[in-house]
Amino acid sequence: MGERTGRDKRARGAARAADRYDLYQRSVQCVEAEIGFVDHVFRKLRGRRATLLREDFCGTGNTSCEWVRRRRANRAVGLDIDPGPMAWGLKHNLAALTEDQRSRIDLRKSDVLHGDRSGEKFDAVLAMNFSYWCFKTRPTMLEYFGAVRRSLAPDGVFFLDFYGGSDAMKELQERRRVAADRKAGSPGFTYIWDQERYDPITGDIRCSIHFRFADGSEIKRAFRYDWRLWTLPELCDILADAGFARSTVYWEGDDGKGGGNGVFRPARHGEACAAYIAYVVAEM
Repeated sequence: MGERTGRDKRARGAARAADRYDLYQRSVQCVEAEIGFVDHVFRKLRGRRATLLREDFCGTGNTSCEWVRRRRANRAVGLDIDPGPMAWGLKHNLAALTEDQRSRIDLRKSDVLHGDRSGEKFDAVLAMNFSYWCFKTRPTMLEYFGAVRRSLAPDGVFFLDFYGGSDAMKELQERRRVAADRKAGSPGFTYIWDQERYDPITGDIRCSIHFRFADGSEIKRAFRYDWRLWTLPELCDILADAGFARSTVYWEGDDGKGGGNGVFRPARHGEACAAYIAYVVAEM
């Protein structure tokens, strides 16, 4: 979910009353589509349904909650080192589950580099929202991928998301309007993705998320990210060195209007798009 910053002291109006985690989930995450992809690909690769899932960098556990909602056999473990978003997730996301669903989810304060100490072997491990880019060096990324591999069942699958393209190396802002959630009584807002700084020598990239409201109020740097901008060949090479037998890139199709259509299929080659989203699926 990223490094959380303090609430802007100048915040007023809608910004002062807003909940940054709620705004994040509404503007960044689509857990239904994400879990739909994981469920479909795992079953196609393994000929069975996954049941035990681990969500690394879980934050509020939103994805884990969606997993246990899918089927009564599903269980989820979420790992994160920041207790703040996990506490919010317990109060809001897990509290909205049924008693049975809550019994099948476990959010744990733990460093993903050390893996899961329970000894459980997972059908699927997820590293989404590019959070694993916090590991800036090859040795550290290799350590993480190795820890994931050791946590997987013999036929387990590791899922990662990825973004790239020439725009990823630019210092820019992208804006998108998010509609009000009338059922929850939450106002609409403008989501701003801010690529503040990119260093082409080190690959370091510093990004922030801002939220702006119709009354002119704003939460600046609600979330801040200090990452390395990796490439797909680099990550696939490190996955191979970590012992994964195969890594496949799932490339998003074109909607015919210059954007993605939300359908991801295995691909050996991609287009030189200005911006793209992809998944990497690593198999044992």
